[in-house]
Order: sequence, then C-alpha cells, then structure tokens
Amino acid sequence: MSDALKIVRREAVEGGQWDEGTLPLLRRIYAARGVRSQEQAQPKLAQLHAPELLGGMQAAVELLAAAIADGRRILIVGDFDCDGATACAVGVRGLRLLGARDVVHAVPNRMVHGYGLSPSLVAELAALQPDLLVTVDHGIACHAGVAAAKALGWQVLVTDHHLPGEQLPAADAIVDPNLGGDAFPSKALAGVGVIFYVLMALRRHLRQAGAFADDKGPDLTPLLDLVAVGTVADLVVLDDNNRALVAAGLRRLRAGQCCVGLRALIEASGRDARRLSASDIGFALGPRLNAAGRLEDMALGIELLLTEDAAQARGIAALLEEINAERRAVQQSMTDDAELAVSRALLADDGHRPVAACLFDAQWHPGVVGLVASKMKDRLHRPVIAFAPAEPGAQALRGSARSIPGFHIRDALAAVDARHPGLIERFGGHAMAAGLSLPQERLDAFREAFERQVLATLDPALLRQQLLSDGELSAAELDFRHAEALRLAGPWGQGFPEPLFDGHFEVVQWRVLKERHLKLELRLPGMAGALNAIHFGGWTGNDPGRHVHLAYRLVGDDYRGGSAIQLIVEHCQTV
Repeated sequence: MSDALKIVRREAVEGGQWDEGTLPLLRRIYAARGVRSQEQAQPKLAQLHAPELLGGMQAAVELLAAAIADGRRILIVGDFDCDGATACAVGVRGLRLLGARDVVHAVPNRMVHGYGLSPSLVAELAALQPDLLVTVDHGIACHAGVAAAKALGWQVLVTDHHLPGEQLPAADAIVDPNLGGDAFPSKALAGVGVIFYVLMALRRHLRQAGAFADDKGPDLTPLLDLVAVGTVADLVVLDDNNRALVAAGLRRLRAGQCCVGLRALIEASGRDARRLSASDIGFALGPRLNAAGRLEDMALGIELLLTEDAAQARGIAALLEEINAERRAVQQSMTDDAELAVSRALLADDGHRPVAACLFDAQWHPGVVGLVASKMKDRLHRPVIAFAPAEPGAQALRGSARSIPGFHIRDALAAVDARHPGLIERFGGHAMAAGLSLPQERLDAFREAFERQVLATLDPALLRQQLLSDGELSAAELDFRHAEALRLAGPWGQGFPEPLFDGHFEVVQWRVLKERHLKLELRLPGMAGALNAIHFGGWTGNDPGRHVHLAYRLVGDDYRGGSAIQLIVEHCQTV
C-alpha cells in the first residue's frame, strides 16, 4: 500500500438496545455498522427470510417433489469454485435427506468445458441419463447449455445468484434472488444459500403433503457448515440473513459437528476448529477448496465434501494442501509478472495510474487470473481484468475482473457488450467480480472499450484509497478479553467489515521474517510491556522508524497461546 492511503475513522454513534454485559467497544463497533440491538448484531436462524419469498420457488419444489416421488434420477451440476462445490454438496446431501433415492452430481472442468453448463458438458452428461438437471451457483447465463439439456428431454431447474442478462434460459424453473422483480429481501445469497433455501422450501412442501412420518421432516441444520464455508468464500455481502446462516454454520464447525471432509480440511490447514472464524474460512478453507478447481478438477473438492470416510477425507485434504501450495507458487509468479508490467506502465506514464487495467500474459494459468486481478486491484485501487489463454497455446482468452467499492464491474462489461456487439463472447458476475471470454485478437479493442467505459462512468472520488477505522483502542482495551470478544462478535466479512483500529505506537524492536514480513514490538503509553505486531508483506526495504501510525486488527496470538494478543497490521506509516 502507498503512504498516500488515507485512514478515515468511522463516525461514532451512541445508543441502541444492548444486553447488560455487552462491552462498550462492541456497542461502538456495531453502531458504526448500522446495528442498534443485540438481536440485529447476531441474527439467529429464526430471523431468516421465508423461502417462499423467492420467485420461482413453487415451480422448483414441484419439480423436485415429483422427481423424488417417482424415483427419477436427479443430476446436480456444480461450479468449479468453493461456492459451487459447497452448493453441489448441499444439493446432493439435502435431496438424499429429503428422500431422493437417485441423486448424482457433476462439475465442469475449467480447462475442458469452461464456465457453467455448456453444450459440451451436457453431451458428456448424457451418459448419466438424468431426468432432472439442477444447476447450482450457475445457469442464469447458460442459455445454450440449458437448451441442449432440454433438447435431450431433460427437465432443468436453475438455481443461481448471479445477475441475469436481458434474456433468461429456457429452464422449467429458475430460482435466483437477483431476477428482476424478485421479492426476496436479500439479494446477497451465495449459490450455496440459494440451494439451501430451495431445500427448506422443498421440506415444507413435502411435509404438507404428508411425506414424513413425523410432523417436522429431516433436520437440515447439518448442512449449515457447508453453507457457511461457501457463503464466506464467495465474498458475498454478509447482510443480516447471510450472517444468520454463517453464524449457525460456524457454531457447528467449532463444535466439531461438521462433515468429515471439512474436519479434515481444518486439520490440514493447521487451524483450531474450536476457535474457527469467518476469516479462517476466507483465508484457509476456501483457498484450499478453490485450488482444486483452479489447477486440477473441482470434482476432487466435491468428493471431499461428500465422503463419509475419515481416512479418505484426510487423503484428499492432504492432496488439496499440495495443490494449494502449487497454486500459491503459480500465483506469486503471475503476480510478480503483473507487478513488473504495471511498474513499467507507470514509469512510461510519469507515475500516473491508469483508470483501469487489463493485463495479459500468454504463460499465465486461467485458473489463477482471478487471484492476480484481486492482488493488482488492491495494488492499484483500480478496476482490473487479468487474462490468460483458455488452455496452453489457445487463442481464446479467459478473463477475471475485480473492482473497487462503488464501481459495478458486471454492469461495465454489459455496457461494453451493448456498445460493441460481438467483442465479448460471454460474461457474467457480480458488482465486485466478473468473468468473461474473448478471442486474443480482440483484446486490444476490448481494452480500449473497457477503459473508455470506466473513464465515462467511474466517479473519480472512488479512486482515492481509504481505510475505514473504528478509531483508537485504549491501553485497557488492548487485551485478550477484547480480542476474544471481537472474534466472537462476528461473523465479519463483506458489507460487515472486521473491526480495524488505528493509532500511534513507539517501535521498540523490529525484524524481517521470510524476506517479506515485518515483525514489530511496540510500546503504547500506559501499557506494561511490549505489544507484538506483524505486517504481512510489509517489508519495503526501509527502517519503519521510531514512531509509526498503524491501522491494525486486534487478535488473540494463537502461536503464543494463553492470553497473548497480537496486532495484525494492515497499514504502517512512519511519523
């Protein structure tokens, strides 16, 4: 991060209705996020929006109920990211819980089929002879794939959360909270959340039809560990509804009530399940599952989430650990290439950052371009699209786009597509992330059209990089009690950011770890002893100085254990 970055403190807000034991620090943090009561701060499953509010739900449950009653084969088709894998596992596990006797699953291979339900994937799936095909975490943009499935006589149910285009696929039923006019209050459901909602509605439908021996039907809460992992990993906004789902899933994960696959993944990542947080999902579990889809085949990740064999789960988790290590190495190499390209461009343009960046290298891996785009978006604080050949030597490119807050990247691609028909072959995504494909010979024309679109529509104020801080912590608040309260007060994530603080410290000692990270010992007036802090990737080659202004997170120090704490530094500026 550049020293030009500005730290802005959130506005202090008082009031609200809180339990007597709620720490003043938590009241302040919640209030700054628009939360004014304990019930709103940590929503429960009982507060979830009703499944019936989702458009298309009645048609969806009728399709599924008929297939279950007739013993027909149901094929769940997932996607090759963490959300798609967990959604696939939830669909398979949930339908079996609800009485489906013939449920199979499949997932496209990124290198072979590309994204979503393509005609080539449908041709391969014909051997499974499904009666009903259910997409999870994709499908809303898969017109040709849905048409191919329908031409084979299959019924098709699309469950998705991505933004639709002007035309919808010709499926028998579609459930997507982002369809135009859909009444569902939360538009932030991940793909795994959508299929979980379909299962809740299906259980109610079957219960009313007298399909269960008791009045309730099967318990679906054992699926919430998967719902939590997919929701956090997909970086959707953690609104009240999603926080209720994630919090319930985290409780199961911490209690050891998760599927054997996630238990093995937690062990392989070196995390303590009893202290698991949403950030552990985002930085440890999600990347390991995603690695399978990026460099290998997400079928491996789904197998992990469906197995009941603990030994098999440990073996797959160990393999995913190896794949993830390879992914990190590939990502670092690609990011270094991107950094070099950007540095050259900045030098050529007197240090002026472009309004947006389109990056391409013929040697890059298509499974990792999203991570490179994200890293460079953070580096430049600009919308970034990274491209790679769809396969080695191919002229077809796959791109992954990442945006900054306030600029809707999927809408920008739609505008380019509308103004230049045929320039983009296909695209889809969200406000902050999107994917696209186009031939290499059109890359320069696309780059020009995209940068022109960004220049015309992006508010220049959004380009001023800021860190929002929850203010200063007193010496009395820099302790394990407050660190633990912050950890348990989440789940934190997109739209409900983890607390970040700032303040001045004296540097007692510092050293460099692994040539990249800055380890600090700090002193604050009024505190006995020094504070441990670490700034990952913070070594710039320069002495940090005697006094620094830090933006940091307060966490328990798992390495030292006990009541030790640590500051995780996000920004360090010499003062």
